[in-house]
Amino acid sequence: MTVTAAPPATTGPQPLLKGRLLVFAAIAMSALTLRLAVTSFTPLASQISDEIGFSSTVVGVFGMLPTALFAVFGLLTPTIGRRLGLEWTALLGMMMAGIGMLTRAMMSDTWSLLALSALALGGMGIGNVVIPPLVKRYFGDRLALVSAIYITGVQIGTILPATVAVPLADAFDWRISLGVWSLLGFAAAVPWLMILARGRGATAATAVSGSTEAHPSGRPWRSPVGWGMAGMFGMTSLITYSMFTWIPTILTEAGASESFGGSMVALFSFMGLIAAFAAPNVCARMRNPFPIVVGCAIAYAIGFTGLLVAPMAAPILWVIVIGLGPSTFPMSLTLINLRTRTHAGSAALSGFTQGLGYTVACIGPLLFGVLHETTGGWGAPFALLGVAVVVVLISAWAACKPRMLEDSWN
Repeated sequence: MTVTAAPPATTGPQPLLKGRLLVFAAIAMSALTLRLAVTSFTPLASQISDEIGFSSTVVGVFGMLPTALFAVFGLLTPTIGRRLGLEWTALLGMMMAGIGMLTRAMMSDTWSLLALSALALGGMGIGNVVIPPLVKRYFGDRLALVSAIYITGVQIGTILPATVAVPLADAFDWRISLGVWSLLGFAAAVPWLMILARGRGATAATAVSGSTEAHPSGRPWRSPVGWGMAGMFGMTSLITYSMFTWIPTILTEAGASESFGGSMVALFSFMGLIAAFAAPNVCARMRNPFPIVVGCAIAYAIGFTGLLVAPMAAPILWVIVIGLGPSTFPMSLTLINLRTRTHAGSAALSGFTQGLGYTVACIGPLLFGVLHETTGGWGAPFALLGVAVVVVLISAWAACKPRMLEDSWN
């Protein structure tokens, strides 16, 4: 297999797309795919249930499936990546996502719908883990910029299907609305196929990024950097998924309409889009970005207090302020590369961080709801989120320190 020649390694940044246009397109398109199977389904759940016939319990299973599959494949993907290589692993993830999204739209029974949704979500879980080390491999000289672009792509891929799912179903059919997103999965696979066909391997990538493989992939669970990253990412995800699930109920119980509650979820998502673009650049400019995390914790404290004590006094303000808190999510994804020396280290840290993080995130919405049902109020659920914020702070103290994973896991 012929390896495409790459420009010589340099210490300074290279033109963003020079010699890397195809890889940039592959990363950007893959990022758009990483949440499609989640947010294209949720708005259509009642329509699909009416036709196929499944209970609200099954809807709850669908709700937990994304974080569960992201957790499983977060832990498995580093091993897959070592066996297949990062590019082949990315291709596998995109093909799984495309096939799963396409075929589940054709199913007429609950178990097939669940199984094929799991296939699509597994592919997206692979993409979650493999994209950060691919950014480090090919864009080591432009980490902040490319991280901001791909994390913004993830956010757009989260918001867009949720926005147009129902109009598409009304205009055509829920199966069309559910399956059309498979086209993006297959489209994201095409540039990876072209990259592999051209034989772009680790040698070319290393020359572009200037990275080396002097360190083995390692054991991130033996490093405070690894545990700090996992805690920061996991608790941020727990808070975020809890808010996605429960903001409408909190506001409707306080007297708001269902449509207003839904619009507040959209506003919360939009704040994530702003953070996705801004946080990586700010994080990369700071030797120790822990002060940003402190600011996020203060935002959480203000917003949670507002929603708990006076939810309808200024609900838009509370949701905007809470929406600033998960800026620690794009920070975490950026730090995966900023706190590793090599793309092998990045892959190991990405899998450990997201595998453990999404495992924790699985229980967030469920435990929040159990506490509300048990106590009959919102005090205990918000206390849970308060504990999560404290863990974010403690974990970020370890994750943000200017040290490298490879130097601290032995």
